[in-house]
Amino acid sequence: MGRRRWRDGAGVLVVVGRGGEEVRVPLEMASSYRARTKGLLGRDSVDGAMLLTPASGVHTFRMRMAIDVAYLDRRLNVIAVRTMRPGRLGLPRLRARHVLEAEAGAMGEWGVRVGARVEVVDGAAGAGGGTGRQD
Repeated sequence: MGRRRWRDGAGVLVVVGRGGEEVRVPLEMASSYRARTKGLLGRDSVDGAMLLTPASGVHTFRMRMAIDVAYLDRRLNVIAVRTMRPGRLGLPRLRARHVLEAEAGAMGEWGVRVGARVEVVDGAAGAGGGTGRQD
C-alpha cells in the first residue's frame, strides 16, 4: 500500500475517544522542510493544532508559549504526550513518524493520550469527507 503525503495547509484533526466519540479540531499541516522549520515559532497562540510530518522530535527554542506535544507512530497512534515550556529540547522518539503540537493543556481536553488514535482530514479531502490517513 502506498504512502499518503500531506501538503502544507489546513485540515481537521479527529481524535477518536474510547467510546467511539470524536472530537474535531482545526489543524495546520507542515510537511515541507520550510513549514516544519518554522512551526509555531513567533506565535502567541495557536487555533487548534499543528501536525509536523515527517518528524520524530521538536524543540521550543525561541517559542513564546508552552505547548503540548504528541508523538504519533506511522498509523497515527499516540505513543507519547509531553508538555514543553519554551527553551526546551524534546528527545526524539524512535517509533515517531509525526508530531502534533498545540497550546499547553489542549490535548488533555481533546482526549489525546498514550494509546489514543487520531485521524487527519486534509483540506481537499475535508470537502469530500475522506480521511487523509498515512499508512
